[in-house]
Amino acid sequence: ATLPRTAVARMNPLRACVLAFSACFARAFTGVPRAAFLSSSSSSSPSLRFPSTSRSLLSHSNLQKRTITMAEESSKYSMADQVARFANAKATGNQRYLNIETVYDGSYLKGKRVLITGCNRGLGLELAKEAAAQGAIVYAAVRKSSPDLSAIKGVEVIEGVDVTKTETMKNMVEALSEPLDIVVNNAGYFTEAKETIGNMLFEEELKQIDICAVGPLRVTSTLLNSGKLKQPGGHVVIITSQAGSAAWRRVQNKDEGGDYGHHMSRAACNIAGVLMSEELRKKGVFISQLHPGFNRTDMTAKFAQIWDIEGAVESSVGAKRVFYEIGKGSIETSGRFVNCEDGLEIPW
Repeated sequence: ATLPRTAVARMNPLRACVLAFSACFARAFTGVPRAAFLSSSSSSSPSLRFPSTSRSLLSHSNLQKRTITMAEESSKYSMADQVARFANAKATGNQRYLNIETVYDGSYLKGKRVLITGCNRGLGLELAKEAAAQGAIVYAAVRKSSPDLSAIKGVEVIEGVDVTKTETMKNMVEALSEPLDIVVNNAGYFTEAKETIGNMLFEEELKQIDICAVGPLRVTSTLLNSGKLKQPGGHVVIITSQAGSAAWRRVQNKDEGGDYGHHMSRAACNIAGVLMSEELRKKGVFISQLHPGFNRTDMTAKFAQIWDIEGAVESSVGAKRVFYEIGKGSIETSGRFVNCEDGLEIPW
């Protein structure tokens, strides 16, 4: 109605449809006359103009799209506030979070060859117990065994493996007759003393980085280069921590900071995991980076006063949470940083 028929006839059909739709859109939602959308500079080659009202509407549309995207991203990630996270799980009846037994099935481990580092106590010990109970062929790579570890039936203990000493990796390799299906890099360290700018523990920082970040690289590279991890199909698991999330420091360490070595070591561990996931994808080897959740162990005993309010669980429960997520790992999920409490990702 606003253009000569001859002009419309000469137009590209797709262009004509776009103009018609835009004009109707303007009339229906902005009250702007259809003609206002069409320039009158040339009846033979009309062009589309956007009045300020329609630009505002389009901006609003883009804002809605961005809001939807942000909402999707929000549902993808776990909550940074540990107290609020646990409270929310209780309020919503999240059984995945509150009772892992309702979803856990570790039968996939039967017959799998699994090596676990740092498992003479705490979470590592329970990982070894659970894997053995599910029928896995378990190798426990440790510096020195413990009575509890030695007592587990179905676990072969490999002593003399120190993840900070490259020369000890041969002890691990020599004990393995066949390639592994899964390697769980669990060995970790968290210094007892509280670190602040006024109390820097540089040697402890380097020790934590060596164990928690470089350690998994020593173990994984040795196994891969010696042919003792399946290629393709090998699964490298890194037990990391939410402490390695730089984004979450604004919440969990707000106005406080501190524990520099702990956080730096876990952040370094995470970047190593991402890099490995990219390099090893073509070999068919995939990486799972898992925050095991808050577990009641010797390592977290200094936080015992907040165990209850933050939902800390026994290590036996934590082990099932970990194996539940390991069972979901694949090439498609390789390199993701996941919270084993709720199965959601943690931002870097």
